[in-house]
Amino acid sequence: MSHKRSGLLSGLIVGLLAALICAVGLGAAVLFQQSLPEAVMSFGGGLPISLALSLLIAVVVAFAIGAVRPGSLVLLPFAALFAGGAVMAGQVTGSSIMLGADHDTPADLGDVNLPTFNAGLQDALSLYREPPAETWAAWLYIAVAALAAFALLTLRVVRVRRAQRADSSAEESQEPEYRAPFEPAQQPTPKPTADMFTPRNPAKD
Repeated sequence: MSHKRSGLLSGLIVGLLAALICAVGLGAAVLFQQSLPEAVMSFGGGLPISLALSLLIAVVVAFAIGAVRPGSLVLLPFAALFAGGAVMAGQVTGSSIMLGADHDTPADLGDVNLPTFNAGLQDALSLYREPPAETWAAWLYIAVAALAAFALLTLRVVRVRRAQRADSSAEESQEPEYRAPFEPAQQPTPKPTADMFTPRNPAKD
């Protein structure tokens, strides 16, 4: 007998793949941020665009997991972990390559290689060992992505479970009434009463 798959493993795999794709995209955004218009990067000290990227990552991760396994409560913490980890991985990847390139000109595709990444990795990781008062922005982006992914997937799970309960209640209300084993499905049709104005049929009388 074949067992129905729970979908948990599929949800984990899809969520992890979505997080990896988001991490690569964020790393590219960090690496090539100097190529963006100055007005974009200077607006709000870069905080709005970074928060927007964190929210975008949260939406992608939560949507990916919710599309595969929308009713599982087990995947909620994994959604937060994947989204927050994607932001951190993107920050570390982009910063490592940018620091490893060690030049003032904007980064190009020629800087994207393993030796350059390894050269700047230690400096990029040292950012997270600094006092929170100095690195609060980096932690803020991670927290926003994690909390947003958790909240979005929670809303999805609640909505799906509510719909499932409604469907189950509708099916139960449509079940036929219980009948005794020998109770007829339909009551016998009563014979018409005699009518003094109706002529009698001698063959039946």
